[in-house]
Amino acid sequence: MPIFEYLERNASEFGSDVALVEINPKYEPSARMTWKNYALVEPQPGEPFRRELTWKQFDDKANMFANLLFTRGVQKGEKVAILLMNSIEWLPIYFGILKAGAVAVPLNYRYDASEIKYCLEKSDSSMLVFGPEFTGRIEEIVDRIPKVRELFYVGEDCPSFADSYERMIKFCSAEKPEVDITDSDDGVIYFSSGTTGFPKAILHAHRSLMHSCQCEQAHHGQTRSDVFLCIPPLYHTGAKMHWFGSLISGGKAVLLKGTTPELIIKTMSDEQCTIVWLLVPWMQDVLDAIDRGEIDLGKYKLSQWRLTHSGAQPIPPALIKRWLTVFPTHQYDTNYGLSESIGPGCVHLGVENVAHVGALGKAGFGWEIKLCDDSGNEVPVGEVGEICIKGPGVMKCYYNDEKATAETLRGEWLLSGDMGMMDEEGFIHIVDRKKDVIISGGENLYPVQIENFLRKNIAIKDAAVIGTPDARLGEKATAVIEIKEGYTLTEDEVNEFCLDLPRYKRPREIIFADIPRNPTGKIEKPVLRKRYCGTSVVAHQVEED
Repeated sequence: MPIFEYLERNASEFGSDVALVEINPKYEPSARMTWKNYALVEPQPGEPFRRELTWKQFDDKANMFANLLFTRGVQKGEKVAILLMNSIEWLPIYFGILKAGAVAVPLNYRYDASEIKYCLEKSDSSMLVFGPEFTGRIEEIVDRIPKVRELFYVGEDCPSFADSYERMIKFCSAEKPEVDITDSDDGVIYFSSGTTGFPKAILHAHRSLMHSCQCEQAHHGQTRSDVFLCIPPLYHTGAKMHWFGSLISGGKAVLLKGTTPELIIKTMSDEQCTIVWLLVPWMQDVLDAIDRGEIDLGKYKLSQWRLTHSGAQPIPPALIKRWLTVFPTHQYDTNYGLSESIGPGCVHLGVENVAHVGALGKAGFGWEIKLCDDSGNEVPVGEVGEICIKGPGVMKCYYNDEKATAETLRGEWLLSGDMGMMDEEGFIHIVDRKKDVIISGGENLYPVQIENFLRKNIAIKDAAVIGTPDARLGEKATAVIEIKEGYTLTEDEVNEFCLDLPRYKRPREIIFADIPRNPTGKIEKPVLRKRYCGTSVVAHQVEED
């Protein structure tokens, strides 16, 4: 069945319950704004702006947008792109596209004008929904995207080249659209994060969305009493697919527009959140703020908080052990997945396996996993192989890219590009991205292993290891290190710390600098390679405020 049937069930069975809350600490609503279809809570001085949407309002808004699309001649399978910051409008628009039988195409809000144009063309999008943050970028390309025949603007002060979403939708029916949709129909196109090149358009059928929903609920057992705090961008599979656990259970979700440690803890308390998915840097920032005395946990109501989970990058075991020391009653889970496998969950640690933290885990609900060599043969336990994935959430293809599809899909198996190793208990450990492996003097070096070691140093906030050119070795391991606030670290101290590594794994160059990460938490190694490869780099101490 299509995933929006869960939304319709929620609206029917508990329509007056709150489904979504938006909290924006920086947004000041103007006096002329009206929210007839939302519950608007005026912020008190010093308090963030807050909006609510019930399940009935959510479903009505989705139906209204679907019916608006019909007035503009949308056809089944037509592509409708979304370029919005996280907001209470985001998910109703997404579900409205699905209800209309169209294909939703979420776009990364960091894209510049040329990247937006590329993705619109690559996906064959004929309509675009965008917010005020993107007016300038869309204006740059509006005359060069002829296939995009409709532009819908969400916000105040609608530009002349678009139509106002708020003005038009109020005239649309909230009746359920009658569209015949099957599990095999095209549902969404997500773009890859682009950490290994320009983003690819990943096409998923409706069955992928449904499986992601069932997988998330199976792993984390959400109920109607759970409240999920959603911080990452909704354009990415990670945040939305974790929210799917709230959708299937009918639980409330809070969309938080901010990542400061105090704001996260305050929102967990104020909204009585029970589950949160946090990127590694956010977990580190929360713990560091607690250590510095900037957050007094005794001031907050946190006894309901039952689960913290993470993913999107290798998880340092030392960080989770530290987290569980500060929050000893929490369950913890590690999630692994790709946009090509509809986001998190194809491998997960499981809350019952916290003793194995550091491993990715085992095959998730409904998934099969194997590790293979370059010839497609499974490797023995303890040897490194590429993680291959099979299940109902595997993509249909890279849209409009047969060559890339053929390189990634082998029958029903998806080649992840990630190298892993299975231990004797069946737990899979991430080793590194296949393309990130450094070949130094004939030895294969896996940067993640070196990065995890470096992060054990109390002064190191983050670390990234890349291969840089070396006349004798071909490549050498270069470590880019970000130092924690309030600490100092020298190159000699790093080298001494690394004496516990095998000689061939020790970084041969140390650079002190900030680590660039994309919105989903992945280290942007192409940025680091561009910055440091082929240039003369001198190790330097990062200046501290």
